[in-house]
Amino acid sequence: MLKFVSLSRENADKRPAGERRQDFHEIQAELPVSNAARQSSRCSQCGVPFCQTGCPLHNDIPDWLALAAEGRLEEAWQLSSQTNNFPEICGRICPQDRLCEGACVLEVSAHGGVTIGAVERFLTETAFEQGWVKVVKPRQERAKSVGIIGAGPAGLTAAEELRKLGWQVTVYDRHDRIGGLLVYGIPSFKLEKHVVARRADLLQQAGVTFHLNFAVGRDATLTDLRKKHDAILIATGVYKGRALHVPGVGLPGVVPALDYLTTANRVDLGDHVANFADGTLNARDSHVVVIGGGDTAMDCVRTAVRQGAAKVTCLYRRDRQNMPGSAREVQYAEEEGVQFEWLAAPLGFDGVDRVAGVRARRMRLGTPDVTGRQVPVDVANSAFTVPADLVVNALGFEAEDLPQLFGEPALRVTRHGTLEVQTLQTSLPGVFAAGDIVRGASLVVWAIADGRQAAGQIDAYLQTHAAIVPLAAL
Repeated sequence: MLKFVSLSRENADKRPAGERRQDFHEIQAELPVSNAARQSSRCSQCGVPFCQTGCPLHNDIPDWLALAAEGRLEEAWQLSSQTNNFPEICGRICPQDRLCEGACVLEVSAHGGVTIGAVERFLTETAFEQGWVKVVKPRQERAKSVGIIGAGPAGLTAAEELRKLGWQVTVYDRHDRIGGLLVYGIPSFKLEKHVVARRADLLQQAGVTFHLNFAVGRDATLTDLRKKHDAILIATGVYKGRALHVPGVGLPGVVPALDYLTTANRVDLGDHVANFADGTLNARDSHVVVIGGGDTAMDCVRTAVRQGAAKVTCLYRRDRQNMPGSAREVQYAEEEGVQFEWLAAPLGFDGVDRVAGVRARRMRLGTPDVTGRQVPVDVANSAFTVPADLVVNALGFEAEDLPQLFGEPALRVTRHGTLEVQTLQTSLPGVFAAGDIVRGASLVVWAIADGRQAAGQIDAYLQTHAAIVPLAAL
């Protein structure tokens, strides 16, 4: 260890921008064994591991880096998977530059942080190749059941943790594939879908039952599910796009980010999607403008590039240093030819039968607000227009009206529309909630952390309401 004094940071190889613009395959290669060992050996093993505190899962990063440096790969993988149900997914899509790697003492001291994400991905891919990853087999089966609404990262994490404890688990999801945001929200150039399908298959082998194309409120009410299960976990995520309130927003060609990304992902999976076939949600040969500055906006601009857009522009009202998304994703987008209009906010949309342009104005950053971020302020007489055939609204997501959607008015929500919880239990006894539907739109790694916590709370609840029975009695 401590080889950072003689070894520099090495990122995983990535495909050239000109090549990766042509397809939806992941852009980064796996670390070779030798590189993983070298990069792991750079860890300073500091007394206060800020990488660990910078991770929402509090992964024991220094210890599994030490094991990887010694070539003890199976032990390293076992340690990494003790606190993370999907380390190969986090290794691919976590904004490590804002979390573990950004907090690394070597990064802060200008030595270049350890490539934690790449090593994490390497360890789990090696584990799958070597057959170290096994199907969950609880020591004993328990009779009580849990219904989980949502097959995204929070729901799948809770399902696995609850199966480890022997509880019977059924997952309901309105989509036709397991994975939620992981499948339909995140493009394949960041997370290829076979990676998610592999985990879904393990959960099914572990005894988790999935009911797909099942919408709570349409196929059953929340009350119906509560009668069927001893506990419920709501892990629906937040899918309602934040609205733009400017003239022309209703013009054809102004579309929500999630509609655009879901369509692109379905087409990549081989589905026929009418809105793509007729050109409505296809960026080919179009001038595309994406409004927003988070990771979803970067997913949209990079998707448009791969669909063959004539030009792709990202419009963001703050500057590069104040973008909420990953700096790494912005860099990738720039490499792939995306143009950025910093400090620019939309005023409205031009067009008659379809959008033809985005009217915008320049901004400057004023005094900080209560969150510490500088507030964008209009610059007088600074209006300009960006030509656009397709505009994607990527301003973020809000919670749907679940009390109305689920037919359960007693389900209390916060002023933001997210579910009100205490120790992750909602206002309804035995009904828990986790992930974005509680904390608001956030990162996958936070959904995993919440899913693990929810499983613990549900287990404690069931322990006081249920007796363990032998497998033969089930």
